[in-house]
Amino acid sequence: MASSDNKLADTDEKIFIGKGEQAAWLTLALANRHGLVTGATGTGKTVSLQVMAEGFARAGVPVFAADIKGDLSGISEVGEAKDFIVKRAQEMGLTFQPDQFSTVFWDVFGEQGHPVRATITEMGPLLLARMLDLNDVQEGVLNVAFRVADENGLALIDMKDLRALLDAIAPDGSKKGADEGEDPLASIRKAAQSYGNVSKATVGTIQRQLLVLENQGGAKFFGEPALTLKDFMRTDRDGRGMVNILVADKLMQSPRLYATFLLWMLSELFEELPEAGDLPKPKLVFFFDEAHLLFNDAPKALMDKIEQVVRLIRSKGVGVYFVTQNPIDVPDKVLAQLGNRVQHALRAFTPRDQKAVAAAAQTFRPNPKLDTARVIMELAKGEALVSFLEGGGTPSMVERVMVRPPSARIGPITPEERKAIMDASPVKGKYDTAIDAESAYEIIQKRLAGGAASAEGSGSEGGGILGEIGAIAAAIFGTNVKRGRLSTGQVIARNVTRSVTDKVVGGVVADLGKSVGGSVGGSIGRALVRGALGGLLRR
Repeated sequence: MASSDNKLADTDEKIFIGKGEQAAWLTLALANRHGLVTGATGTGKTVSLQVMAEGFARAGVPVFAADIKGDLSGISEVGEAKDFIVKRAQEMGLTFQPDQFSTVFWDVFGEQGHPVRATITEMGPLLLARMLDLNDVQEGVLNVAFRVADENGLALIDMKDLRALLDAIAPDGSKKGADEGEDPLASIRKAAQSYGNVSKATVGTIQRQLLVLENQGGAKFFGEPALTLKDFMRTDRDGRGMVNILVADKLMQSPRLYATFLLWMLSELFEELPEAGDLPKPKLVFFFDEAHLLFNDAPKALMDKIEQVVRLIRSKGVGVYFVTQNPIDVPDKVLAQLGNRVQHALRAFTPRDQKAVAAAAQTFRPNPKLDTARVIMELAKGEALVSFLEGGGTPSMVERVMVRPPSARIGPITPEERKAIMDASPVKGKYDTAIDAESAYEIIQKRLAGGAASAEGSGSEGGGILGEIGAIAAAIFGTNVKRGRLSTGQVIARNVTRSVTDKVVGGVVADLGKSVGGSVGGSIGRALVRGALGGLLRR
């Protein structure tokens, strides 16, 4: 879309969002200072989100957005010059020019987009506990399970791996007093109990919560091939940013799974991307729709981690935009990080609504010409109060603007159009077929069967430091898995312990303990260091 005098067209430095008495511009160099889009149902939040996504894509910035109702999918198709769209454009001095944007569809369930998978190991205990709604005691046992898996080279890929591990760490009353020769899992049980009391009842509760998650379709999310986040950070052949849309209409039926999945993505970006400092434009912009689900009933420890990730991910070149109905849905510590604001109409029918209106008005830099609290309740559909960062990063005075019409289609696409886009996708075939590599479940089953692999895999008896080195080498070089494809365990070991491997191959065994962060006599598995939200560091 371009203007007749070209003054309101997007530029290399900023995106035109709308116009009132003044034009509203979102500066690309400040777009990684995060943002907030709020407003009641039906006031135009999705259109504002689409306008912003189109602007970022034009500027060569990849976008990720969750599509709750399917309306955002229209960004992939050419817009239609409908009367109300053309009229709004003309009122702003614009000439409507239809456009479309390169789009990749993703779907946790693999039905309306490419499957999105993560491994249990990558998810980490903190986020998984949130997903399962565990209490402190249950979360503690889950942390023990992850520590035992890390130290014993048990790759947790899918839910059957975690189930098998939980069974393995649970006390076995029928084998009290049995030594390791009689119980092939005795070393695992002993390791678990060394971290505290792991009761069978607590393990059983976690297993039942896993069943609930499985019944909600969560099992489809865990597995391989796991998502490579760099596939979100693509540009098309014209240099425009790819728009990645997570189809979330079905996922929203399991709100905790939805919120935890998006938080996992943020934490992975935070851990994987290098420091970038202040860039001319973001590397990626992440729209988090229905953001209140992220904060509902979140324990303080998790809230502190979320605030940390949001605060620090800016330096990685990632902008995060929360989309929700009410600004009071977002905690103050997080709200303080959101410098770019778009506020659609709010309705004050209840005392809580009135509080929300007052809170929303107070978050803007005052404009002497506007009674912000009153205007918030008077905004028409498509109108918004906006305040974007400017200059040295200070917020502009709040302005009442009409949001520009999108260039692409407004509304959902057809199943046939979706299929055509997926058939031409740059990641077609990469994630579409699940792979079940050898992992914790298979290793534990081999031990139970009394195979040779069980004696070699325990790593805690008879091998000493050389035995532990051999176990890591087996994980790295693939001697303990089927041929053909690397398992998650191999990928993790290869990436995390690459420097360690170089030293071992070079014969510098004396430096090994220092390299993995522990003493030489300690567990090599401690090289598997977890990040801010419990996910594995794989640098």
